[in-house]
Amino acid sequence: MVIHRPGRLWISILAILSTLQSSVGSAFNVIYAINAGGDAHTDSHGIYYLGDPLKGKIGTESDYGRQLLAINRVSKHDEILYQTERYHHDTFGYDLPVSGDGQYVLILKFCEVYFNGPNMKVFDVLLDRHTIVSDLDIYALVGKGTAHDEYIFFTISRGRLYIKDKNSEIRGSKLKLEFLKGFKDNPKINAILLIKDYNEAILPRLPPLINDHHTGASGMDTIGDQYHSHSYPAADDDGPIVDGADDSIMDDFLSASSEESTKTSSKMRKTSGPKQPNPYSLDDSSIMLPVFIAIGAFIPLLFCLCRL
Repeated sequence: MVIHRPGRLWISILAILSTLQSSVGSAFNVIYAINAGGDAHTDSHGIYYLGDPLKGKIGTESDYGRQLLAINRVSKHDEILYQTERYHHDTFGYDLPVSGDGQYVLILKFCEVYFNGPNMKVFDVLLDRHTIVSDLDIYALVGKGTAHDEYIFFTISRGRLYIKDKNSEIRGSKLKLEFLKGFKDNPKINAILLIKDYNEAILPRLPPLINDHHTGASGMDTIGDQYHSHSYPAADDDGPIVDGADDSIMDDFLSASSEESTKTSSKMRKTSGPKQPNPYSLDDSSIMLPVFIAIGAFIPLLFCLCRL
């Protein structure tokens, strides 16, 4: 007789799930991961985020995002990474450890949880004094209550950082990540993830935004990343439509309107001074009359001169 023991069965299931989670997490060579403004958290990819190392040291940790009903683009389990944040009234940053030469990807996680419009919070992000994100406006990109990730790819070789077309020397095996204070509110960060020797095909990514204008968790309208065009079919009971018929009718209408406008304009135009006669309508004889008079007067004068 086989006796089933539910306790052992559940333990086995939990062990299998734990093994699967560990195998997923091991797919990423995580060098650094922190939940800014919050506590430690293991996300749905099995990546373990440390609690914020700047807690009580610089800036302000906030969980204001918890007031939102949900964070778009992420599962309920991972909302905490976008609900908590660190901000500061001045420039602030983190020291990122690096582990030798290799290819790295820095994933910066953001979510606008306070402002209800664009151009309210705008700031830059620097890595080792190189600008990696310029004029970041989270709301303008995805709206309120919606997760947004920035991916920064760079290389380390022989103690130097190579990012885009810039490079610099690395000191102390650390990179300085800074959030630069600008003129529009305060810089912030929700979470940071640094992965080395990554497989780009399996990097953790947010799902794309589907609608061009969707409602965020707070009930405010937000702007999406992708746009859908809507086409509306013509009614069937209108009968067949002849190609070009509408265009010809419109052309005739515009032509008639133009002629009427020209006539009306010519009638209403006011002239300057009295109307002058057309010089080309005068008779040719009237033009030659002064010539004949001059010849008639010259002949007697010539006769008198000859007698002298």
